[in-house]
Amino acid sequence: MDAQDGNQQSQQLILGHNVFLLKHPDVADIDKVRLKDEVLNAVRSNDMTPYYETLVSDKVVELDHSVLDSMRAKNEEEIKKLDEKIADAEENLGESEVREAHLAKSLYYIRIGEKEKALEQLKVTETKTVAVGQKMDLVFYTLQIGFFYMDFDLISKSIDKAKNLFEEGGDWERKNRLKVYEGLYCMATRNFKKATDLFLHSISTFTTYELFPYETFIFYTVLTSIISLDRVSLKQKVIDAPEILTVIGKIPHLSEFLNSLYECRYKSFFLAFAGLTEQIKLDRYLHPHFRFYMREVRTVVYSQFLESYKSVTIEAMAKAFGVSVEFIDLELSRFIAAGKLHCKIDKVAGVLETNRPDAKNALYQATIKQGDFLLNRIQKLSRVIDL
Repeated sequence: MDAQDGNQQSQQLILGHNVFLLKHPDVADIDKVRLKDEVLNAVRSNDMTPYYETLVSDKVVELDHSVLDSMRAKNEEEIKKLDEKIADAEENLGESEVREAHLAKSLYYIRIGEKEKALEQLKVTETKTVAVGQKMDLVFYTLQIGFFYMDFDLISKSIDKAKNLFEEGGDWERKNRLKVYEGLYCMATRNFKKATDLFLHSISTFTTYELFPYETFIFYTVLTSIISLDRVSLKQKVIDAPEILTVIGKIPHLSEFLNSLYECRYKSFFLAFAGLTEQIKLDRYLHPHFRFYMREVRTVVYSQFLESYKSVTIEAMAKAFGVSVEFIDLELSRFIAAGKLHCKIDKVAGVLETNRPDAKNALYQATIKQGDFLLNRIQKLSRVIDL
């Protein structure tokens, strides 16, 4: 897209996020006035006729016929010029110039928000491309289109295509960039464990500023790590990571959120968590998983607290978390019923008793079950052979 120069985030992804906030019910009306101006300015400055029509049909902005006609005329004029350049290159110039002319047309379609024509033109450009690195760059453009429109099917296919291209060759810089793209896709589709692995592998080699700033990348890495890693891994890979330490202080509440969990300061953890909820809720990629993430974080922190006890009073736990006894009682009963926590509540005595499953016993039971299944299969097979 238009943001592969330097450390700039793609203007189209910024626009996509602003449109998301403009539709969000929790954003204040006064902020929506500013956001609407920013969205309209971005649409007009890039002559985004197709995208403007989409916004009008979604009732995000009001239709202005003069603006629409002006942008459409500019689009037609620019596409005519690009077609002339392609024709000239095909008649008078070499293959690389033909490819560049087709690429320029692809990028223009991306810029104006003409999704289908942009994808079609990128395919045409690919037929004129020989180098694996340049083919990879075309895949990255396709991935950015996918994230702009939140088209997860397109993103998934493009990631698979990129991996196949890497089997033919490809440099490490592009491979590392792909990890961040795939990590963002995994996070946006609720595969937090895989997202964590990909993000952690990319911390020291991060260059995908077209997707988001480095601070946002660290924000995502910490959030996904907390619900995916055990305490030892969290300490080694996240809390003590120098790349994270240099940035984490710039993000409100994040350092306290991470460190208070590891240091078992549960009251501080809940306060920091409350401060982060707004950021998570207003994030374009995390918003659909807001409730799920809230549950997973609470499961992690409650499990960590109960790990230290065979039994503990509900009052002591409520005090540690800085909440009421009624709240913790209601919370735990939900998580126990859902099978998320291994404990039981003695309401009469006001005590929690943990009943963590024994790992060896669980493995033994699983082995017995699988052995029975295998014997049944062998008996069925022997009957067939006898016939």
